[in-house]
Amino acid sequence: MSRVPVWVERKFSFDFPVEQYPNISIRLRGTPARLEDLLHNRSRELLTTKPQGKWSAQEHAGHLLDLESLWMARLDDYLNGRTVLTAADLNNSETTNANHNEHPLVGILGQFREARFRLVDRVETFEPERFSHSLVHPRLEKPTRLVDHLYFVAEHDDHHLALIWELINK
Repeated sequence: MSRVPVWVERKFSFDFPVEQYPNISIRLRGTPARLEDLLHNRSRELLTTKPQGKWSAQEHAGHLLDLESLWMARLDDYLNGRTVLTAADLNNSETTNANHNEHPLVGILGQFREARFRLVDRVETFEPERFSHSLVHPRLEKPTRLVDHLYFVAEHDDHHLALIWELINK
């Protein structure tokens, strides 16, 4: 049984100052290195074992990669005057259908690093006032500033890193 709280049950209070965006940006930039560090020199068997039919460590890594397109779409939402953020597929069909365990881990990690750097590099071009712009988050059903969304992404990263940590240290 995991000690990591269920993601979709998490509640968020976005009450920190918008000026925290550089700190959150550097946290996002560091996720690929933390992921690579967790998975480095682990056996293929350990990385692809699916306890109780749930995702393996490698599938969690693949899931992080899969969601980069959603995070980028949500950046577009902030830039294009939408009122509600693009909704996530809460069934995680892309990850389920991707068969990440059948692909080389090095490819997943490289693609994730590349996609994440594209996201963060793009965010770092925004003017500071952009980070206070709000849209409604579809699952949370509340206004979410761009800085809040980036925090949400960082928390999602850490959620999956914690699950991976549990899987590889049992």
